[in-house]
Amino acid sequence: MNVIAAILIAVIVVAALVALGWWLFIETEGVYLGRRVVIWLYDLYAARYDRIKKFQRHYDHMFLAQPLMERIAPNESPRVLDVATGTGRLPLALIRHKRFRGQVIGLDLSRRMLDHAADKLADRRVQWVCAPAESLPFPTGTFDVVTCLEAIEFMTRRETALREMIRVLRPGGILLATNRIHARWMVGKTYKDDDLAALLQRLGMGQVEIESWQVDYDLVWGYKKQTTAPPAD
Repeated sequence: MNVIAAILIAVIVVAALVALGWWLFIETEGVYLGRRVVIWLYDLYAARYDRIKKFQRHYDHMFLAQPLMERIAPNESPRVLDVATGTGRLPLALIRHKRFRGQVIGLDLSRRMLDHAADKLADRRVQWVCAPAESLPFPTGTFDVVTCLEAIEFMTRRETALREMIRVLRPGGILLATNRIHARWMVGKTYKDDDLAALLQRLGMGQVEIESWQVDYDLVWGYKKQTTAPPAD
């Protein structure tokens, strides 16, 4: 093997390793490597997360807080749980809404993300809880609204997490989630819109609506059935 061939092989190997690292740690945020890696990555990027995501206040008001308040009306004091809250995007949007008089719990497994959320939003109406989505530490039927934005595809047990979100919703309560689309790099971690709607209904939701939102995400709105609880594992 001549020197040029050896160099070419080395370049190919390095490029393959870089591509694999990008896929495992950046594109899929460690989900194929297990929960500990996912938490470690979010802790690592917590201080830069908002700059990376470039959240826009008016955008979150228009497409998240305002529609949510319209759907929960006339209740202006709902109890809200935001699962995988990160640095508190949804709680912040709700607290800024002039008609919101309720309470929000932001839940996440990354303590550093929660620390940054608390630094941004010190309000008596908001609490921060470190706990897994697959085992929510709340009684059944606690919340009027449960939200989960841009996170389901990064959970290790997606169906279990969805079942828990529905469990803690009161009958008639609202679920606001997102479904990732155009996710060719996340094999086995995403749903087709129709499949997710069918799953939510099987787990105890009644009406489910899919709404276009971002390039990579659709919004999913659901209303928990009035009399039927989600099935047990």
